Amino acid sequence: MSGKNNITVRKQKIRKNHTKAKLVFFLVLTALLLFVAAFAKYLCPYDPYAQDLALAQKPPGPEHLLGTDRYGRDMLSRVIIGSTTSIYATLLLVAVITVVGTAIGIFCGWKGGKADTVLMRISDLFLAFPGLVFALAVAGVLGGGIQNAIIALAVISWPKFARLARGLTLTQKDSAYLMAAKLSGSSTGKLLLKHILPNIAGPILVTSVLDIGTMMMELAGLSFLGLGVKPPMAEWGSMINDGRSMLQISPWMVLAPGMAIFITVMIFKSSGRYDPGLYGSERTKQEKRITGTYK
Repeated sequence: MSGKNNITVRKQKIRKNHTKAKLVFFLVLTALLLFVAAFAKYLCPYDPYAQDLALAQKPPGPEHLLGTDRYGRDMLSRVIIGSTTSIYATLLLVAVITVVGTAIGIFCGWKGGKADTVLMRISDLFLAFPGLVFALAVAGVLGGGIQNAIIALAVISWPKFARLARGLTLTQKDSAYLMAAKLSGSSTGKLLLKHILPNIAGPILVTSVLDIGTMMMELAGLSFLGLGVKPPMAEWGSMINDGRSMLQISPWMVLAPGMAIFITVMIFKSSGRYDPGLYGSERTKQEKRITGTYK
C-alpha cells in the first residue's frame, strides 16, 4: 500500500468578461448608423423621390433590393434617405430633453424651496399623463411637421431627466468632498459645473442613450398618424403609414422601414446597456483632488 495520497485538482473555468468587446461592437454599429444617416444622399442607389408608375409595387429583386412603393420609388433608397430624418431628429430630441431636464433638476436639487416644489409638481403633472397621448394633443394643436413633433415630445419627456438630475444632485449636495470645495471658497457656478455636473453625468448619459430608442419609436408613431414629417419627405414612420393599406399585396413597403426602426432601436438600446464605468469614477477623482491625494 502506497503512503502517498493522490490529490485531485479540479480546474475551474473562468468566464471571460466580454463587456468591453460588446460595447466596442455596438459603438461601431452606432457609428455606422450615424455615417449612413449623414451621407445618405450619396449612398442611395436611386433617386428616392423620383416617381415611375411603370415600376410601381415591384417586389424585391436584383434591380431593387427592397422593391418599390406605389409610386415606383426605390424602397432601399427611401429607407436610406429616411435614416437622416429619423435618426438625427431623434438625437436632437434626446439632446433637448436631456439638457433641459438636467438643468431644471440641478436647479431644483441645489436651490430647493418653493421653486423646487412648483417645478416638481409640474413634472408630476406631466408624468401623470400617458406620454404619447399628451404628445398627440400637443402636436395636434401645433400642426404637422417634424419640428412640431419634436416640440410635442420634448414638452412631455423632460420630467424624467429632471427627476433623475434632482435626485443625484441631492445626493451630491451633502457629500464631504463638496463641503470641502465650499470651504475652499468655490463659487456656486464652479460647484455646479466642476463638481456636481461631472459626478451626475454618468447616469444621465446612460439614461439618454437608452431613451433614444423610445423617442425614435414615438417620433415614428407621430409620423405614422400624420403628425410628423409631411410628404414627400421620407421618414420611417410615414413610410409605414404609406404602405399599411397595401400590407397584404406589397408587404415589403411596410417591412423595409419597420425593420429599419427595429434594427436601429436595438443597436441604441444595446449600446446603452453596457455602462463603461461612468458611475462614481469622477466622484472619486474629485474627492482625491480636493484632499490632495489625486494628481
